[in-house]
Amino acid sequence: MVTERGNLSRRTLLAGLLASAAAPAIARPPERSLIPEARPRTFDATTPAQAAEALPIRRPGAGLAEMLQRSGLSGETGLIALDAETGAVIEEHRANLRLPPASTAKAVTSLYALQTLGAGHRFVTRVLAQGGTIQDGTLRGDLILKGGGDPMLQTSDLARLADALIEQGLRRVEGRFFVDATSLPTVREIDDTQPVQAGYNPSVSGINLNFNRVHFAWDVQGGRPTVSMDARSNREIPPVSVIDMRAVSRDLPVYTHEFSAHRERWTVAGTALRSSGSRWLPVRRPAAYAGDVLRALLSARGCRVPEPRVSRAGLGGTVLAEHRSAPLETIVRGMLRFSTNLTAEALGLSATKQNGHRARTLRSSADRMNAWMASEHGAQGVNFVDHSGLGDASRVSARALATYMRSAWGPGALRGVLREHPLRDANGSQQRNHPITVHAKTGTLNFVSALTGYAEPRGGRPIVFAILSADLDRRRAIRDTQTERPAGTRAWTRRARSLQQDLIRRWGQAEG
Repeated sequence: MVTERGNLSRRTLLAGLLASAAAPAIARPPERSLIPEARPRTFDATTPAQAAEALPIRRPGAGLAEMLQRSGLSGETGLIALDAETGAVIEEHRANLRLPPASTAKAVTSLYALQTLGAGHRFVTRVLAQGGTIQDGTLRGDLILKGGGDPMLQTSDLARLADALIEQGLRRVEGRFFVDATSLPTVREIDDTQPVQAGYNPSVSGINLNFNRVHFAWDVQGGRPTVSMDARSNREIPPVSVIDMRAVSRDLPVYTHEFSAHRERWTVAGTALRSSGSRWLPVRRPAAYAGDVLRALLSARGCRVPEPRVSRAGLGGTVLAEHRSAPLETIVRGMLRFSTNLTAEALGLSATKQNGHRARTLRSSADRMNAWMASEHGAQGVNFVDHSGLGDASRVSARALATYMRSAWGPGALRGVLREHPLRDANGSQQRNHPITVHAKTGTLNFVSALTGYAEPRGGRPIVFAILSADLDRRRAIRDTQTERPAGTRAWTRRARSLQQDLIRRWGQAEG
């Protein structure tokens, strides 16, 4: 992972759980609705799809086996390419082999959320007063920070809520301060096999601040590091008191994490802090973290608030201020572009709840998505264990994934939110004006690589494809003490991506 440095703006934070230094803005929202029309099971003789079916399908010639062997990719690969209109198989290889989907699972979560919640859905975070009103600067009752499951909530949003409270004259809370995160279940971590310091593997709950990450910075002067933890935004840098860090004299492990009664406690190996830097670390008590940050923001504005208490039951009251997220369609575009795991899990849990099921775990919510994928899109034998693809116990075949993707093909459907996937030359440079346009979702874990989407050859027929590769033996051999990027993963992933590009060219040249 790349270490982050400096203050992160809201735009940068859209890069989600990847520890990158900066990120471009989210592309413009689509002009048409993101909710796809139900794809008919049969076609009328007058439809374009039926007319296309009358034309011969162009299939590649021999050479697939040689291409797979030439890739030098260890492990197993399953793949399939379909005619987008007719569903006819263009080419396949071990298409029923079930492998981890990695982040291609987010292509499923996207429509699961959009179709269930609606493209215009907004998540709402509120501050409430219960049992009293603001009189002479004092709230004679309880203050409540109530989360609505917003996966994009940032410190700058809490700062605006604090400003709104100050504008109403609030200077002291006489009662208690509660944080209500019960709109979604609290899940301690997405996948328990990840390194403890992996910022892309945070908690999920009804309140998710800064993608449930805390900013860890260290300044090295004279060989001695000074460490700090904060919840910075582009406006201000509130300190965090419920999470602390201590540099200790050791080499390994680089990080440790544990809980005390009221704090999350981290330690870091002093030998790892050779020069000044920073990174985002996962938060495991998100409600306490969010409450702590709002309290610090209010304190900086001259308002005294008691320490936050995490509520175990949903609370109500009079709304004092609220923050509404961007529309869901914008959130989905950002999630697919930056592959943010926290966003996928919050969207999946919210969709399951909207469908009338109160899932307590990511797996039970993913089971509902599996059933939806089968009933609504005809994809059978799918077993996602979460909504992000981070857990490598998820399994899907290339055939099932392509069946879903074909069902989601069409005007205003998934293609409208998928990022364009450029084809590259042998040196890795993007080939501009390539005759094949690709919109796809990638997926990468250590020794797992997947790609699914749509290839549109110029002057040819559109193609739906799914490619899944995994070396599960090498993945299982990764030791817990290894880094977030074990030896050999870069070269393996490079081979997998090269194979994906070669396959898309092969199919596109046949159809173009």
